[in-house]
This record gives sequence, structure tokens and C-alpha cells, in this order.
Amino acid sequence: MLNISYLRSARAEAVDRMLRRRADAEALIDALLKADELRRQAQNRFDEAKARLNEQSQRIGSLLREGKKAEAETLKNEVAHLKSAVQEAEARFQEAESHLQELLATTPNLPHPQVKAGRDASDNEIIFSWGQPPDDTGEFLPHWDLARKFQLIDFEAGVKVTGAGFPVYMRQGARLQRALINFFLDEAIQAGYTEYQPPHLVNADSGFGTGQLPDKDGQMYHVTADDLYLIPTAEVPLTNLYRDVILKAEDLPLKLTAYTPCFRREAGSYGKDVRGLNRLHQFDKVEIVQITHPETSYAALEEMLAHVGGLLQKLGLPYRILRLCGGDLGFASAMTYDFETYSTAQKRWLEVSSTSNFETFQAIRMKLRFKDASGKTQPPHTLNGSALALPRIVASLLEFYQEKEVIRLPSVLHPYFGDEAIRL
Repeated sequence: MLNISYLRSARAEAVDRMLRRRADAEALIDALLKADELRRQAQNRFDEAKARLNEQSQRIGSLLREGKKAEAETLKNEVAHLKSAVQEAEARFQEAESHLQELLATTPNLPHPQVKAGRDASDNEIIFSWGQPPDDTGEFLPHWDLARKFQLIDFEAGVKVTGAGFPVYMRQGARLQRALINFFLDEAIQAGYTEYQPPHLVNADSGFGTGQLPDKDGQMYHVTADDLYLIPTAEVPLTNLYRDVILKAEDLPLKLTAYTPCFRREAGSYGKDVRGLNRLHQFDKVEIVQITHPETSYAALEEMLAHVGGLLQKLGLPYRILRLCGGDLGFASAMTYDFETYSTAQKRWLEVSSTSNFETFQAIRMKLRFKDASGKTQPPHTLNGSALALPRIVASLLEFYQEKEVIRLPSVLHPYFGDEAIRL
């Protein structure tokens, strides 16, 4: 959620930043400021009415102590009217406050000044690349054919049991999943992250706190009987562990990691992008989250980028990093970097990680604060990243390391997988 005090004090800067995301930035910011002005006016009228009521109520007491009952009785009639005025002023203030909060709840975060203006993914910037994708003129089986050939994944069984987008991993495929999860978790723990095992369902307050609700309401699986939501990522329960918490400055940074399944409806997805492991409704992911001091959050973001890049390098997968433009930025993000690996069979890049800095946006929504050296409370910055999402990593590994009779695995996975290769 945006800081309304910042919008008041730096309107031009806020408009400039929001313009990177949407064309109606000026109208959007001005609508927020107008709603804030109406709320403050309503609050002033409410405060004035309460002060007048208190003043007159105290005066009645004084008159009664002085034995002036007639004057006191006359004043009581005025106080009765004042009580009605206070109730009306309070109702108008609550209405103005609710209107402002509704606008803020549906307004996206301000992009960082370094974020480029743009309409969609075609305007994203490639800022780094590592490794050389193999010559894709040869014959490479796509991962769904490799999964069938080596009996790793049964897509049809998943359709029968649940529906499309819910694959069944088996034999060496299930073992590869477990190997990758343990590898990613061990690497995160070694990097200073504390491991958690959070719930896989969250309440609406948690969804609101990290910005999934109301923005992604239609994309989340909703258990209506209990009003709970299946998590789209471990970011939601991990970050919400600190909802309504006041931290000490010396507690920062907090570094958390977790493996969880993730659930996404992916409504509207179709075509080649959904084949095989490209786009699923349920998938496994190891997440990393940081809660930091505002002055160090972008250094923390660089640290997280290095961590994710290090994982891909240890897996030997060529990759590139893109900084997302304003038009492709997620609702809650101030800056996001995507990592992509190359599919030799599909001849296209696949996103395998998204790493973001939300600045104070989530913290304000969650009422998460910390006390600085002066004792003043302020919201910290929150960050998260996929480290890593498994489906497209598995797809990339299978396609990149395929041979005729085996699929060679990178050496870092040998102790986790228990073998050097996936075999027929």
C-alpha cells in the first residue's frame, strides 16, 4: 500500500514513477490525494464536534456544582443535538476513511526510478547473461517427450486424478524433484536463510498483506467453506509471519526460506505456453524472503540476484536476467528481475525465477514496523525471490542434458539424486 504522506509531499515524483507503470498516473495520484483531503476534512469536523461536545458536557457539570440547574437543563438540550452531530460527523469520517483505504488497496506500487517505462514483456531489459545456449539446430526432444521416454512424469494420470496442470511425478522424476528441493534449501540455509515449513493455506488478511488480494483474487484457489486460500507462493505465509509486528532495528535483516507446493489457477492460459511443465496449477518451489532496513534493501536485492544466479551456474544452465519494465511489473513490486533459461527443444526462453523488492508496500499493508535508533517506528522493506521454481528448471535440465540413452545431471545433484544420470 502506498504511503499517503509521501504522495502529499512528493506528488510530482510519485506521478513520474507511476507513469512508468500506467498512462493515467496523474489522475490516479490526484484521486488518492483528493480522497485523502476529504478524509482529513471529515476528521477535522469530527474532532471539532467531539471537542465542542466535551466542552459543553464539562460546562454542564460546572453549572450543576454551582447550583444552576435551570441553565444546566437548557444546556443538556444543546448537548443532545451535539451528540447527534458527533455521530453524523463520525459516520462521514468513517465513510471517507473507507473510500481512501479502498483506493489505496487497489492502487499498485510505485516503480523504482530505474524501472523503464513500457507496455509489456517485450519492453523488458536484458541486463545480464551467463553461459552459451547449445546449438538448437540439432534434434532435441521436448521435456514432455523425455518425461514419457524415461517414465518421469505422467501428465495423463494427473488429468484423470485432478485435471490439466496437475502432473504426477514418478520413479526418477519424483527423485529428481526431491533432489532439487533439498539442494535449493541447503544452498539457502548456507546463505544465511532460516528454514520454515509454513501452512499451505492462508486467510484473507494474509492475502491482502502481501498484495495478492484483492488484485489476484481470481487467480487464487479459494476454499469457500472456510474462507481460506491455497498459497500461490511461500512468500505469502512467510512474510505474514511478521504482520502486526514491531521489530527492533537490530533484528534486521530477517532472512527466511521455505519449500512449499504452490497453487495458481492460471485462468486464461492456453496454447503452447501451457504444454508439459510450462504452466501448471500446482508446482513445487523454494522461496527466499528478506525483511530489511530501507537503506539496505537494494543491496539485499543484489545479494538475492547473486544467490539465484549462483544456483543456475551450479546447475550449469545458461541463463539471462531481465529487469521488468513498468507495464510488466507485478502489482506489489517496485522492482523485479526475472531469470530465464533457454529451452533447446522449444527454442525459447523460460522464466524460472522472479526476484522483487516491494519497498514499504507490503509492510504498510501488513502493519509491519521497526523501531529506528531514535525510537520512531517506520515500515521496513520486504523482498522475495524464487530460488528456484522447479517445473521449468526440470524442463531445462531434461532438455539441456539429454543424450540418447541417458540424461546427464550436473555434479551438484549427484549426492542428492543418488546417481550421475537419469537412465532408461
